Amino acid sequence: MNRYRKSLRASIAAACLITLFAGTSGASAQEAWQGSWGASPAFPIGPELSNATIRQFVRISAGGSKVRLRFSNETSTQPLVIGAARIARPGNAPGSIDPASSLTVTFGGANSITVPPGAPAVSDPIDLKVSALDTLAVSLFLPRWTGPSVVHPLAEQTAYLSMSGDSTDTPALPEATTQTMRFMLSRVEVMAEGGTLVTLGDSITDGYGSGTDTNQRWPDILAERLAKSGGPAVGVVNAGISGNRVLHDLPEAMFGPSALSRLDRDVLSVPGLRWVVVMEGINDIGHSTSAGLSEQTVTPEDLIGGLKQIVARTRAHGVKAYCATLTPYEGTVFAHYYTPEGETKRQAVNSWIRTPDNCDAVIDFDATVRDQANPTRLRADFDVGDHLHPNAAGYKAMAEAVDLGLFR
Repeated sequence: MNRYRKSLRASIAAACLITLFAGTSGASAQEAWQGSWGASPAFPIGPELSNATIRQFVRISAGGSKVRLRFSNETSTQPLVIGAARIARPGNAPGSIDPASSLTVTFGGANSITVPPGAPAVSDPIDLKVSALDTLAVSLFLPRWTGPSVVHPLAEQTAYLSMSGDSTDTPALPEATTQTMRFMLSRVEVMAEGGTLVTLGDSITDGYGSGTDTNQRWPDILAERLAKSGGPAVGVVNAGISGNRVLHDLPEAMFGPSALSRLDRDVLSVPGLRWVVVMEGINDIGHSTSAGLSEQTVTPEDLIGGLKQIVARTRAHGVKAYCATLTPYEGTVFAHYYTPEGETKRQAVNSWIRTPDNCDAVIDFDATVRDQANPTRLRADFDVGDHLHPNAAGYKAMAEAVDLGLFR
């Protein structure tokens, strides 16, 4: 009898576990969120705002049946009061929305929220069906003083700012001025089947010199290729910050937290994450000599050690870590940024990246954009003019050099 009772209890326990896991699996399938757009916040260097409405436009990468938004107050020392937020389709005039498409954004069922310093806020799911490469307008009302605002400094996209109260539902903002920063909005997520790719990098990933309102950053063009290729949806979240480094950040607040310190926030927290492309390290090499920060000089071993940490932490989440080689920069106009010693470091880092098994795949951007006759320099037709950053044609070549099979 005791043996029977033990067997019965074991059977009941097993049935309960099966029911529990089946329920969990069903919930996961129902809540299949993935990242579709992103802009990583730097330290708070934006204008101090109060009684202001900000309208920002984003082109998402993957479509879905619902949308949710993520706002960041993670680097601020002040509470962020969001008095109202709305999402809409763009209107015909620059900075305008189609009022018929405007929807209220809520947070736990409320129209407003106070975000503590150091925290993000994620909206409730929004019943808005979107397609790959759609453009959306997000309007945000800030009724209280923000202190220096949390921004992504290099938006390469026009934002519209009105100091006339809550105009989130107004087709055109009254007395609007323009900015080329991203304010507080750090991510757009969609409910869909598929996976997410995050591109972690510096100004080359951020799209420096690609053109304002053109969506010609290399991750943008890669997103276009993925959207047109068929198969499961792949969302692309750009986590580049201009000037960013792997190992150091301050004293320049505009360059944001180091890649190592922001990896969890900007990369590993993204829903549906399956792949990471990391292209970072050129600023670790060049910035210390350019800015006279000798105490932040790095060796190849230092930088490779940082990249190893990124790869290990990414793999620990069951995510593939792809490494992109550092592109050439001899002759750059930024004083003291290029040195022969720095070039030796770049070559050493690229050699490590190209060594099998150090990363899950190699994307050889160096080979794509270098001048074949002078491989320490950018190709002239890919150079924005400063001999460090690619132009739109260079970014296009980089995106087209990526094997789409890596994301299947």
